[in-house]
Formats: sequence, structure tokens, C-alpha cells
Amino acid sequence: MSEIDRQVALADAAERASLPDEDRLAAWVGAVLARHPEAADHELTVRFVDAEESQALNRDYRDRDRPTNVLSFPFENPPGLDLPLLGDLVICHAVVVREAGEQDKPLSAHYAHMVVHGTLHLLGHDHIEDDEAERMEALEVAILAELGFPDPYTASDPAPGAPSIEDTRPDA
Repeated sequence: MSEIDRQVALADAAERASLPDEDRLAAWVGAVLARHPEAADHELTVRFVDAEESQALNRDYRDRDRPTNVLSFPFENPPGLDLPLLGDLVICHAVVVREAGEQDKPLSAHYAHMVVHGTLHLLGHDHIEDDEAERMEALEVAILAELGFPDPYTASDPAPGAPSIEDTRPDA
């Protein structure tokens, strides 16, 4: 089983209390890694941040000057070293809360989606090209279903003013 370093960079106690705990993170990451046994013993960091930190990282690493739901930073072993590190996920609590409300989803379901999505990125999956996006989304849907969550890309009754399904793809 993978080790998870859960970091919280939020000042507000109510925000901190609404974050997924270590057991949930381990279950969500574990469901992804079950399909990638080569990475099962790797460590990763999941850091929960505010909009300001998310925006700074998104600007500095992706040239997008706005906060985003999840950022994935895969670890690259230096030559000659083989460290069991998968990488870092940085999740913006404010964006995830806002999106869950806009998409009329339980917060835990949206957090599960962000963790699954980000972990798949750490493993090399991407959604730049349409065919890659279809494969990655199918994997997300299958993993989330195993965890008891509905398809995050299908809205049964979207909230008024909610973004279209095409607009709900995570940014990571």
C-alpha cells in the first residue's frame, strides 16, 4: 500500500474539518494503484491549499493565472536513484467546494474524483488529445464506480447555471 503524506495549508477550521481524512485518501489512491501494481509501494503527497496558493502554482507551472481544482506534479527520479516517490497532488479546497456546488455533487464525490484524476496524472495518464481524454475518463468512471461514486461526467439534473459536462474536466 502506498504511503500518503496529507498536508493541509488552510487557516479556517471549518474548511479543514470538511477535507477528506487519511483513510479516505488511502482508499481513493489505493483504488487507482490497484490498476497500477508497479506503483503500489510508492509515496505521494496530497496537499490541500487555498485559492491564492493554487493560483500561484497554476501560474508558475502552467501559465494559467487562476486557481484550479487539482494540480499534479509527478516525481522524476534523478539519474542513478530509484526513490519510491509518485509525486504531489495539490488540491484547492475553494475550487473543489465551488465546483461541487455548481455540479450539484456531494463534496466527497468531487474530492474522490479530484484525487483519482490527479493520481492518474501522476501515473502518466493525460487528457490533452481526445482519445487520451476518453481513455482517462473511462478509467476514472470505472474506479469511481468501484468506490461507490457516480460517473462524474454525467449530470442527471445539473444545477441552474452549472457548467456543461465539457467544462467539468479537471485541469490537472
